[in-house]
Amino acid sequence: MSAIILRGGVEVENPLELALEFLAAYPGEADSPAGGTSFDESDLRFANRGGARISAVEMEAILERRDQIERALRNVPGDASLAGSTSSIPWTPLTLLFDAFADIRGVGCSKMTKALYMKRPALIPILDSVVQTYLETDEPGTRSPGSFGERAIELVESYKRDLDRNRSVLDEVRRELASRRYGLTEVRILDLVIWSVCR
Repeated sequence: MSAIILRGGVEVENPLELALEFLAAYPGEADSPAGGTSFDESDLRFANRGGARISAVEMEAILERRDQIERALRNVPGDASLAGSTSSIPWTPLTLLFDAFADIRGVGCSKMTKALYMKRPALIPILDSVVQTYLETDEPGTRSPGSFGERAIELVESYKRDLDRNRSVLDEVRRELASRRYGLTEVRILDLVIWSVCR
């Protein structure tokens, strides 16, 4: 299997083995529910099992926006994939979904994407602090002063460049994992590769 090439010329050999090691260390990843347009406390609790650390106060503030979040989710197709062509990605609805989390004290891109990832696992990467730091090496200091959602979309667009560069290898890893009954998307595989190498 080919290597995954990260920024700075970093080659990740044996990405399948890395993914399998991750799944052995975090077995709950393979049992996660996916999709849908509902959003409730169970989604936030699932995110916390994955390390989101969303407090009770933050949960309450997020759930006050449940209607807005669910409206936005309905406009983001369940089969949308970041591995597709740029023109096929619902950028505007995704921006509105992200903006539903704007200005919630203590909730940034990391907690937001951990809460939303399983709703659209082929589309939304987990932008935790490790992944954000990695992505900010792409034209650092050029972030626009746009809305919360627009800033998050810039990170997703940057992430997509890495995904596109490694698409064939990620697809190969995804298919091999599927043959072993693991349903990870290309987006999640790249997440765990970046996290494992850069943390």
